[in-house]
Amino acid sequence: MTKKPQPPSIKMKLPDEIIKFLDEQNIVIVSTFDENENIHCSVKGIIGSEETEKIFIIDVYKKRTYKNLKRNPKVSITAVDEQKFKGYTLQGKAKLIIQQKISKNVLERYEERITRRISNRVIKGVQKCTKSSKHHEGELPILPKYLIEIAVEKIIDLSPPSIRGQVST
Repeated sequence: MTKKPQPPSIKMKLPDEIIKFLDEQNIVIVSTFDENENIHCSVKGIIGSEETEKIFIIDVYKKRTYKNLKRNPKVSITAVDEQKFKGYTLQGKAKLIIQQKISKNVLERYEERITRRISNRVIKGVQKCTKSSKHHEGELPILPKYLIEIAVEKIIDLSPPSIRGQVST
């Protein structure tokens, strides 16, 4: 079976609203294609965007998602905020950046996000008068295995039509 030629990638500038929305998220669902063209979904930590047309995702394991992206760079990420009733799927092409080439700035942002996730979990537990025997984020590797840099080509607004485009607080 021969692969059909792919059209050139079209990078798109991300609207400020989406950059802000993604910055507020801790995790996203990353969808890739396996060797049989089946969809594979995985939860990954989002770092956000350093540029207006790229999104950065951290992967601490280097397993199935990594293998899938090496074979086929087509990817989508989905983020939702249940409280705001908003969400987006961003589709594009991924570039894999090995651990040694991840910028210091991105590594610092990764550490800040892990600290924020642990803090939020503790605060929510105190507010709900519940306790967790573990802080799972604290067991994550200190350094991510690699970085997924996504050049976004398409944005799908998952919000209900009645609230699309409204600025949320």
